Amino acid sequence: MGPIVGELLPIAVGVAISPVPIIAIILMLITPRARSNGIAFLVGWSGAIAIVTIVGGAVLGAANTAAGSSAPTWSSLLRVVLGVLLLALAARAWRRRPRHGEAPTLPTWMAALDKTTPVRSLGLAALLGGVNPKNLLLNVAAATTIAAAGLTTAEDAAAIAIYVVLASVSIVAPLAVYGVMGARAEQVLGGWKEWLTEHNDAVMAVLFLAIGALVLGKGLAGLF
Repeated sequence: MGPIVGELLPIAVGVAISPVPIIAIILMLITPRARSNGIAFLVGWSGAIAIVTIVGGAVLGAANTAAGSSAPTWSSLLRVVLGVLLLALAARAWRRRPRHGEAPTLPTWMAALDKTTPVRSLGLAALLGGVNPKNLLLNVAAATTIAAAGLTTAEDAAAIAIYVVLASVSIVAPLAVYGVMGARAEQVLGGWKEWLTEHNDAVMAVLFLAIGALVLGKGLAGLF
């Protein structure tokens, strides 16, 4: 289990350090329904990551079983493809970063978060955690890592649980700050929001580059 957790850690960090979802939950935590919206967001986020990883792992595990002895080659090829896609996202994020003097912009849908409900918060978090292209690629990369490891069912479940917890730390952190500080957390969370807004694209470019290189390297190592 130790080596698998080590491989999953950087992928989980890539999911966790996603400025847009963190900004979204911070905005929810300065609304009148802060607690219920925040908890619903966490449930939607972690649930979506778990579902995509479980389904992906099941599909890839079945493919590995069907492929028999060629399973390592198959999973290595998938890692190469995922690594290349992540590197492409890194280049895209770097090109989109604000130049000196330009004001960073946020998605227009964030303007309506002050009127959101727990159901909408859960749905938004599910989309951001499991369906958006960046997290979908990373969750599939995690599923590929788990499926290729040849673990038992119990070990698979434990690896997925660890991955989901690590990938949700950045959503838990603002909730924890709010739970401890209450209304006084607005200043602290506001500072986080401003920094993340300013450095969103640069942060994502660096993460995509690091994780894409790691996944691509694992794939190439399995082919040669």
